Formats: sequence, C-alpha cells, structure tokens
Amino acid sequence: MKLNLLPLSFLATLAACHPSTKNSTAAITHPSINTTSTNGGTAPSPGLAIVQNNCAEPIYLWSVGSSVSVEIPVPGGAHYSETFRHDQKTGGVSLKVTRVAHGLYSSAPQTVFAYNVVGDSVWYDLSDVFGDPFKGSSVTLLPSEPVIRWSDGVPPVGSMVRVVGITEDLTLTFC
Repeated sequence: MKLNLLPLSFLATLAACHPSTKNSTAAITHPSINTTSTNGGTAPSPGLAIVQNNCAEPIYLWSVGSSVSVEIPVPGGAHYSETFRHDQKTGGVSLKVTRVAHGLYSSAPQTVFAYNVVGDSVWYDLSDVFGDPFKGSSVTLLPSEPVIRWSDGVPPVGSMVRVVGITEDLTLTFC
C-alpha cells in the first residue's frame, strides 16, 4: 500500500497555526544529507520515518536530535514524515509522540521512535516513557523483523531494536 504523503510545507503550516507555536521563532529544520559517496558515485536516497495517525483524535509529535522541532499536531487520518538523517551532535533522532498538546514539556506519557543512520543502515527502536500513551490501542512499526506490534498499545518486555537498509521507509502506525 502506497501512502499519500503530506508535503512538509503543509505540516509546517499546521504547526504554525497551532496555539503552542504561535509567536514562536522555532522552525522545523531537516539538514541536507550528503549523497556523494567516497568512490565518486551517488549513495542511495534515504528512506522516510513516517508516523501515521489512524486514531480519531490528533496526536502531537516532536522531532528531537541536537535541537527540538516545534510541536507538530497530526490530525486523525493524517501522517508526518521526515527523511532519515544523521544528527551531527547526537548521532540519532527521536520522534516523540504524545496524545496531549504540550506533552513533551509536561512529562506526559510518550511513545518514542528513535533512529540512527549508520552507513547504509538505519538502526531503530520503539519504546514508551512516562507511561503508555496508546494503552488500549494498537501500535505497529513496519517493516520490522521480528514484527513490532503492540496490539494493546503497551510494549512487551525486551529489546525493540531493529535494523533496515537506508533506502527503506519505516511506518509507525497508531490505532
């Protein structure tokens, strides 16, 4: 199934209209990725980290590396996506998702989709902190082997670390 991706400009407009971002000077920035390899060829284009909201209510997302994006509300039926990127200071990036506005700053329960680009691979992980915001709803992260699927919205015990090739898209779906 091919997802119909929303343009980043639409998401920036949504974020700019959200009360939490009015009069904010913060902006979502996604550093360009160097696609020139050392052998003079062109490296494959990186895939996308996609967060799909199939819940009836909005969810709230922040892209966190060495800086924190503005709060990005993702309405029910919509999604957010960003190209996999390597953060020069932290190495990895985390997409932090809550069910409440301003949740990142109020210690609300968060689901954290973390990834790190290493060469031609993307190492990724899914976890909850401060509680389980999607308890009672399904949470899946695909493709993953073994599959990451929390049918009750609560992570199982054990590691959720996986790896895919840099060109793969990863889709985290709520509800």
